[in-house]
Amino acid sequence: MLQTDTIFETDRLIVRKLNETDADNYFDMMGNPNVMNPVPRPIMSRTESDEHLTNMMALKEGDDKKVWAVSIKGNSEFIGLVAFLTNDKEEDEIGYRFREKFWGKGFGTEITKFIIAYGFNQLKMELITADVDSRNHRSVKILEKFFNLRETFFNEEDQTIDRRYEIDKNSWKAKWS
Repeated sequence: MLQTDTIFETDRLIVRKLNETDADNYFDMMGNPNVMNPVPRPIMSRTESDEHLTNMMALKEGDDKKVWAVSIKGNSEFIGLVAFLTNDKEEDEIGYRFREKFWGKGFGTEITKFIIAYGFNQLKMELITADVDSRNHRSVKILEKFFNLRETFFNEEDQTIDRRYEIDKNSWKAKWS
């Protein structure tokens, strides 16, 4: 049975609302250069991490940005984030990030598959994108399983060469239904 703060479940994971008890593990992720550098984003201090968590918890259901916690089934421990954002072309974009100790377990692939399905089936999106720094080889590998490469471009804000991937609802249903 789903808890009241659960958004959806995958085979091994629960996607749920963020809460105050996530603060220590949230900082473990946001303050870790191994996690933040491939994004690329600067590491956060504890104060910055706590403020960021508070801001993410304040997002409302109708907001364009949706950011949720990821936990392993049977354990409410925060292991990462999954999100819907809006890219620079006002398109729906997914994002995810995991604490380092949960890397290499297939959670990135699992959450990507399910967040795309959730976007198309529950949120009625027609197109979903994902942007990644081309040097972030782990995320590139995950995204190439589900998306089609649309373009490679210079990301002015991050000073990186990024790849933008996309998949439309019909292509997704043809491949994954």
